[in-house]
Amino acid sequence: MRHHSNIRTLGRSRNQRQALLRSLAYSLIKHGRITTTLAKAKEVRPFVEKLVTKARTADKNPLATKRLLLSRLGGDEQTVLKLEKDIAPKYKDRNGGYTRILKLPQRSSDASEMAIIEFV
Repeated sequence: MRHHSNIRTLGRSRNQRQALLRSLAYSLIKHGRITTTLAKAKEVRPFVEKLVTKARTADKNPLATKRLLLSRLGGDEQTVLKLEKDIAPKYKDRNGGYTRILKLPQRSSDASEMAIIEFV
């Protein structure tokens, strides 16, 4: 039974789920907006927002922050640089809520609820 379990498993094991979230976060940072299922969008939202918050407060210890972001995003330096130089400064005065989820019509093939997740 799943009593008090707040995590969406998305039909995957833990490692597969982490890889999926990492790739969704990478795509969102790279492109600014992605189209995915509603469940995946709701699951990647806190993951990305924690990364943006960490990048925003990087002035305390920039090297440790960069290493943490690299480990969370799979070692892609270009994505981390874009997060630190382009995305994080836009939200310097914002206390969270960096992304928005917009619902789309259901997918025709399997009737999955679709959504767009984008930076505000």
